[in-house]
Amino acid sequence: MSQTASEQVHAVLTSMARAWNAGDATAYAAQFTPNATYVSFQGHVMQGRRAIRDVHRFLFDGPLKGTRLETSANADTSITFLRDDVALVVSGGGARLPEQDELGDRDSVQTMTLVRDNGTWLAAAFQNTRKQVDQ
Repeated sequence: MSQTASEQVHAVLTSMARAWNAGDATAYAAQFTPNATYVSFQGHVMQGRRAIRDVHRFLFDGPLKGTRLETSANADTSITFLRDDVALVVSGGGARLPEQDELGDRDSVQTMTLVRDNGTWLAAAFQNTRKQVDQ
């Protein structure tokens, strides 16, 4: 049985989380197009799969070692197909540090543009923004 386009997009998100949780920068970067743009929550811009891999290898071996990607408690992943081969994805969650019980101030919103090429969905653009806490 073949997957629907929505299921295929969700599979990319699952693969991203699985690679992140394994600390596998190569597998994480493989979910992006070769020329993808990746913007971190701090506004750092990475251009291309190689840069995404290299930065995440540093992060997984250092400051984000042992983190786990988690979905926000009240977050629903929204998928809007702009064309048959382009999807806009908005999701919520973040990387929980090993010593944290919950995401807390690390909770973020991710916006991605996924494209399908030869039947494979990959992220062409990724933007991560920390959620603001109402005070």
